[in-house]
Amino acid sequence: KDKFGKPVMNAGNYRDPEIVEKVLESGDVDIVGMGRGLIAEPDWVNKVENGQEELLRKCISCNVGCAGNRIGVNRPIRCTVNPAVPEGDVYKKLKVSKLCNVVVIGAGTAGMEAACTAAEVGCNVFLFEKNDHIGGLSSFISDLPSKQRMKDFPKYLEARAARLDNLYIFLNTEATIDKIRTFKPDIIVNATGSVPLVPPIKGLKENLEAKNVSTIFDMISSYNAGMYPDDFCKDKEVVVVGGGSVGLDVVEYFAPRGAKCTIIDMLPAIGMLADPITKCSMRETFDKYNVKEYVNTALQEVKENAFTVKLPDGTIRDIPFDLGFNCLGMRANNPLLKELEEAFGDTDTAIYNIGDSVRARRIMEGTMDGRAILNVLESKGLIDLDLIQK
Repeated sequence: KDKFGKPVMNAGNYRDPEIVEKVLESGDVDIVGMGRGLIAEPDWVNKVENGQEELLRKCISCNVGCAGNRIGVNRPIRCTVNPAVPEGDVYKKLKVSKLCNVVVIGAGTAGMEAACTAAEVGCNVFLFEKNDHIGGLSSFISDLPSKQRMKDFPKYLEARAARLDNLYIFLNTEATIDKIRTFKPDIIVNATGSVPLVPPIKGLKENLEAKNVSTIFDMISSYNAGMYPDDFCKDKEVVVVGGGSVGLDVVEYFAPRGAKCTIIDMLPAIGMLADPITKCSMRETFDKYNVKEYVNTALQEVKENAFTVKLPDGTIRDIPFDLGFNCLGMRANNPLLKELEEAFGDTDTAIYNIGDSVRARRIMEGTMDGRAILNVLESKGLIDLDLIQK
């Protein structure tokens, strides 16, 4: 700015109005630019101007729908937290044509999106959540230091829900068929999420139960309990089975804290399904901290202090660990779905299974499933989606 005497723009995932204000007040830049932030929240400026900062749908820096889609696989841009790219929240122009009761089971991000969307078009929505908070896995995983930005999505959903008088959230409440029946539902949304996958590998279940091996849930609970301080992690042999996003999260925590990390996967590369930015960050971390990688390598057995694996050349060997992690993926969790289908199968009640309870996927797919409750409402003749195109 001093050199050329011209207005200067700076960009770099600005999200918080307070930070933007400080940067502009500093005089270092004249304009703050947003890219991903405006994909997530096209109405950012208007919401800030009108005192609706709690309703900002902030970018969580996941790079899944933007960089992942556009750069990674040459698909149209989408967004994890904004299921309305590119059309915008035009659905809010619609209202259901008659009384409609919707029961949602599970207040994760998919369930919350479905609940808020249905309420915003005039449905009476009743949401059951067995825990004492909303957000599901997003709230839990965001406890990791590198995932703090994810907390903004459940916060936004909670603020959005709080403004809806026709959305009733019951926390610490386990959904049952009898409870659901009391609300005379026209639509039941099953959004019960996913749990860690435990394949039938010798010794895996037993060592998970004995706490010799951990899941990502165990790790985060231990972290929250203060069990993984930096001095504890130093020089520990940390071995992770599973090179997907969950496995990368484990390595991302332990490697910078001095642990000797190893990651194992059956696929020919670690992080194969990650977006380009995550892959670059992963490679930088792995190279900097000398993370060992075993690819085309299959887990054969889990022992108390070692994973037995089959290497690409057919050799069987033990890889010992101080801390071992099972990150072989997640599976759909449907404790009530069969009962729902039996109880309401011969009625006019629509059962809509969404998010990870269909198949363990990313947050983005669950959010889009949640918004797609509009299609269920249209199929029941309660709204006409064609009207928002006119």
